[in-house]
Amino acid sequence: MLIDGRLFGFAAFAFGYLLGSIPFGVILTRLAGAGDVRSLGSGNIGATNVLRTGRKGLAAATLAGDATKGTLAVLIVAALGDGELPLVAGLGAFVGHLYPVWLKFRGGKGVATYIGALIALSWPVAIAFCVIWLAIAGLTRYSSVAALAASAATPVLLAFASDPRTTLLFIFLTLLLWLRHYENLARLVAGTEGKIGRKANNA
Repeated sequence: MLIDGRLFGFAAFAFGYLLGSIPFGVILTRLAGAGDVRSLGSGNIGATNVLRTGRKGLAAATLAGDATKGTLAVLIVAALGDGELPLVAGLGAFVGHLYPVWLKFRGGKGVATYIGALIALSWPVAIAFCVIWLAIAGLTRYSSVAALAASAATPVLLAFASDPRTTLLFIFLTLLLWLRHYENLARLVAGTEGKIGRKANNA
């Protein structure tokens, strides 16, 4: 039984990882003829950097795709198994987005996939995340600051609204998300962080 449990856990993580590693930002910008998003702005593959192409629809599609990866990973595994397996799949999707095998393990910051998994596991807290993000982003115009603030609040909210396992998962995901934003934090300190909506050139 222990071996079976480990195999199921590995399978759930692997499924989530492969789903999460689909680089929608790279795929969609190339299909739309907008070039390689990794050569623009921060070099990130997420929606905020895609927005720097000046194409809002493309950024929205990237956001939706990256979020859906997290949601589907959790819901599909939840339909097949219970217990901790959906949480493991959500973790896999998040790690897959951060470190996709297809891009030599150089992925995005994970915010949209974080939200996607959160939607599947605790949609009221996901709504709270979005409200916090929108409020901070509106005040500062910094996507990174909004994401860091909203993610920091998420485990606290989950402690009141969800089960301990989900809270522990998002404590870990939040730590990973903050670590992936270390360059943003350095740019914020230096005053060089890009603001939302600023169109980038290829230089």
